[in-house]
Amino acid sequence: MANAPTVIGVLTEPPAPTWWKANRHKVFGIGGLLIGYLIGTHLTGAPEQPAPPRPGHSTPAAAEHSTCTAHGRAA
Repeated sequence: MANAPTVIGVLTEPPAPTWWKANRHKVFGIGGLLIGYLIGTHLTGAPEQPAPPRPGHSTPAAAEHSTCTAHGRAA
């Protein structure tokens, strides 16, 4: 007669993953995007220096006129 099969192991279905295990990659992804957005919008370089004040209206300096030749030299 044939020998009866022997049992080597028992297969069981693993328990369903918890909410955290199923969704932690989404939580970390959204958290990383949020932190990156905050850093990108609030982290600026050195503060900009205000432009130096421009002088008010003043009388123009006397212009010296020179005659230029075709070679670009003053006459």
